Amino acid sequence: MITVHHLENSRSQRVLWMLEELGLDYEVKLYKREPTMQAPASLRAVHPLGKSPVITDGDKTLAESGAILEYLVETYGNGRLAPQHGTPERLHYTYFLHYAEGSLMPILFMKLVFNRLPERVPWAMRPVAKMISNGADKALLGPQVTNHFAFLESELHKREWFAGAELTAADVQMSFPIEAADARVGFTGKLPKLRSFVERVQARPAYKRALERGGPQTFLK
Repeated sequence: MITVHHLENSRSQRVLWMLEELGLDYEVKLYKREPTMQAPASLRAVHPLGKSPVITDGDKTLAESGAILEYLVETYGNGRLAPQHGTPERLHYTYFLHYAEGSLMPILFMKLVFNRLPERVPWAMRPVAKMISNGADKALLGPQVTNHFAFLESELHKREWFAGAELTAADVQMSFPIEAADARVGFTGKLPKLRSFVERVQARPAYKRALERGGPQTFLK
């Protein structure tokens, strides 16, 4: 039996979605965030880094979203949710499966950190912190985020999903950063293909079942 060590409001929600898409039986062990929004120390008993997502499957323990999704597809997919090797769709699949956490999430996380910097320092330091935050956003983070989402919008003009005509694990992997960005700034009227992607993802029965198992998803803003 697969066990998902699921931290509320985290990347592990997409692992639950993937398991639902594959129709697999699994158990959920839910972890609540600390008041600091960090994962509880109890997760270190499962994996030394104390992060989520983590799954256990028999005697195997696996962390990292992309690695978990690849493992589930290769072990239980039976050809589902991954394009065939040697096809153009497989190249897109591999790229976006790694791009989500390798390129997109770091810049989104940095933007979140700098945006929240003024409220995290003593009040006397807030004017300076706000200047730093605004400067970083204007000079680096804002243009980078705009560039990334223009790229993603253009990719979805070429294909319905990120790898091709069908949903794959790459779309599951891409869902978290895109939903997080949509929750913070909104895509309506600006990036219609990405807005459509979010709507199609959230309308899937397997996605809804995953929310029922893991709890509602709230993105930090």
